[in-house]
Amino acid sequence: MPSSTPKLSVVIPVYNEDSVLPTLFSRLYPALDALAIDYEIVFVNDGSKDRSAALLREQFQRRPQQTRVVLFHANFGQHSAVMAGLAYARGTYVVTLDADLQNPPEEIGKLVAKLDEGYDYVGTIRRQRQDSLWRRTFSKMINKVREWITPVRITDQGCMMRGYSRSVVTALNQTREVNTFIPALASIYAMNPVEVSIAHEERFAGRSKYSMYSLIRLNFDLITGFSVVPLQLFSMTGMVVAFISLLAFLVLLVRRIFVGSEAEGLFTLFSIVFLLIGVALFGIGLLGEYVGRIYAQVRERPRYIVEAVLEADDGPEARGRPAGGGLEAKAWDEVR
Repeated sequence: MPSSTPKLSVVIPVYNEDSVLPTLFSRLYPALDALAIDYEIVFVNDGSKDRSAALLREQFQRRPQQTRVVLFHANFGQHSAVMAGLAYARGTYVVTLDADLQNPPEEIGKLVAKLDEGYDYVGTIRRQRQDSLWRRTFSKMINKVREWITPVRITDQGCMMRGYSRSVVTALNQTREVNTFIPALASIYAMNPVEVSIAHEERFAGRSKYSMYSLIRLNFDLITGFSVVPLQLFSMTGMVVAFISLLAFLVLLVRRIFVGSEAEGLFTLFSIVFLLIGVALFGIGLLGEYVGRIYAQVRERPRYIVEAVLEADDGPEARGRPAGGGLEAKAWDEVR
């Protein structure tokens, strides 16, 4: 039986992945067994509507000492599911991993090796990404904008497979932000970070849960959550526009005095007005992003609600039982 504090916890959010889970199980457990360390896998079922919860329960019954399943009663989003997994993880090291098998479980050993070397945060860079062209292009563009606007320095922000030491996980668990971006927070909290290259595969089955809109929303959270530079840029833009408008007013005033009024340029005036209206609407939307974050934070609603946790009873009374015995579905009233 593994110790109550395993060396490694692997946190995996799951949402409607019943077509992927059997293959994930068949690759993940052998890959971790080959590391020859105590480990646990914390699956967080994020309100799946398919058979994912049933498959996770079956896997828990097969490997109860290495498997824990956190069940949400509704869908709270990937990052909330990962935060829940971090809260329940007991390992000295924690590795986060998506369930879609785009990041091979066999690469976990690389992250553990770097953590063993003393690094407290191991970021990852996907080699030969198998995503579509528009996603790769959009990702590169957002990476450049994020590096320019925020203090976050991560090469590949879209890769969820990352390794964390216990000190970084503790700092993440103490964070009370409702909207957050876990890899960016960890890179700031870490004292000795490093990045490694890992393989990247096509999604094994199913479809990505991130649409273009979801990716835009996620990157809005990243940029507005770590910097007020967009607001400052908009304020400076307003000052520049006001100065240019003042100069234009003076030019038109002098022209009217010395040349006289004229009716030409009506459509040019319309185009300028529409441009300024567009800038103003963009500024209002940008301000709304920050106000929305404040609104979500001050409501103090729970980030997620746990319906039940499937885990083996490791108490003294269970130590004499054979493997697979003494299993409980512990319903928790605790709201985090």
